[in-house]
Amino acid sequence: MIPQEWLKHAPVPPVLDGKKSWHVFLSYRSVNRGWVLNLYDILTELGFKVFLDQYVLKPGDSLARTLEDGLQQSQAGILIWSNSAKDSEWVRNEYDVMISMATNDKSFCFVPIKIDRASLPVFANTKLFLDFTEYPDGPNGGDLLRLVHALLKKPLSDEAVHFAWEQDEESGIASAKITAAIRNKRPEKLIQLFNESGLPWKTTASLSCKAAEGLIKLGKEDEAIDMLEKIEKDFSKAIRPKQLKALALARRGKGDDLDDAMDILGLLYALNNLDPETLGIYGRTWMDKYNLSKDITDLQQSRNYYLQAFERSPDDYYTGINAASKSIFLGEFDKATEIADKIQEIVGSKVVPGDYWQTATVAEAFLIKKQFKEAGEMYQQAVDMAPTEIKSHESTYKQAKLVLDKMEASEGDKQLVLKAFKNY
Repeated sequence: MIPQEWLKHAPVPPVLDGKKSWHVFLSYRSVNRGWVLNLYDILTELGFKVFLDQYVLKPGDSLARTLEDGLQQSQAGILIWSNSAKDSEWVRNEYDVMISMATNDKSFCFVPIKIDRASLPVFANTKLFLDFTEYPDGPNGGDLLRLVHALLKKPLSDEAVHFAWEQDEESGIASAKITAAIRNKRPEKLIQLFNESGLPWKTTASLSCKAAEGLIKLGKEDEAIDMLEKIEKDFSKAIRPKQLKALALARRGKGDDLDDAMDILGLLYALNNLDPETLGIYGRTWMDKYNLSKDITDLQQSRNYYLQAFERSPDDYYTGINAASKSIFLGEFDKATEIADKIQEIVGSKVVPGDYWQTATVAEAFLIKKQFKEAGEMYQQAVDMAPTEIKSHESTYKQAKLVLDKMEASEGDKQLVLKAFKNY
């Protein structure tokens, strides 16, 4: 539950009058899905009814028509701008539509926000953006309060302005402490920060989820699960803690953990939470199930969930590369190469500084295309940039080894690829 100390400064969304179905429409690229999910969670917690395509689309729906209808039925629109969005024609089109709606309908509120240091596009220079650059893991701090006011076209009181500045400082420091603890390989520090949490931790789930995700990366699944269960109690409507709990259970792999993870994801799926993160983790659990059962239908199910996510969000390289690798396991080599080509169009062929998973994805695309030397060099750079993320390395290594075995690569080629993973 959001603390009253924060809520007293936040305006309450109005009751929808029947002419509109949504308080706010979210426009984004799926590569920013983690940030967007945290935004969705906090707005929902605050009482907003939020249009997020992945949760509204049903199989067989027209994407363009559903988005058009959703936007027309919304009182406000948020466009999330980032380096990943800057080349998206789709995002530009939605920007143009929202600008037109705001011009022609004075009751419609359009709020563009940026979430990294991407330069603003020329076409957007005429519109003021809210800047969430200092919140890479999800909205928090004073800017979250400013966003809520902007959506409802309400000015901040003098007291709220002062409070917002205080929250900016506290949230920035808290996020930096989490990043440092992960980098320094100190899971106990993450737990300490969570237990000593101040107001920014209690306002949204983003800081707590960042800490829990850090524990998962550091191989501390028990501690992560305990933390996530506490987060779920405080943020019962939030999707992200449920996804991370399922991931932690799947990685821990004790007793009924896999069944429990699949129960969480199966429920999210049945409730139409079909975002790439849910589908991606669900695909991963079906792969885990296949490793136990050796039932080919489980492997097909895994590939199909990854492929469904990629087809719904064709700029999502994580689900795409997993759809490609599972196609390799199924012996569908041409299909795998076709997907890998699409992935390289998204991620390129060079290292992505500071981003382990995107760099590892570049490596895996090389691997699937049998460019073994390039794959090995790229895996090495991924490992070097995130030396403490041992569970990430282990997961990457296992996937690469399985792909190599299925492709019947030579021992020399295997060595070229796997030399980056000396500890496995």
